Amino acid sequence: LGLLPLGKTQSPESLLDIAARKVAEKWPFQRVEERFERIPEPVQRRIVYWSFPRSEREICMYSSFNTG
Repeated sequence: LGLLPLGKTQSPESLLDIAARKVAEKWPFQRVEERFERIPEPVQRRIVYWSFPRSEREICMYSSFNTG
């Protein structure tokens, strides 16, 4: 068991975050916008949030420009 320090609690991930993360893993946000006519703003924000890379390595990879 992974015990947390005294006084620290861990809340479960929200259904919105889980769903937005899964959508962001599979489709670019542009495709989501094209496919669905109306997307509530809070849902859009979470999909965009999860669309960006998390690790420093991925950020460097996506931010470098390939001139080759």
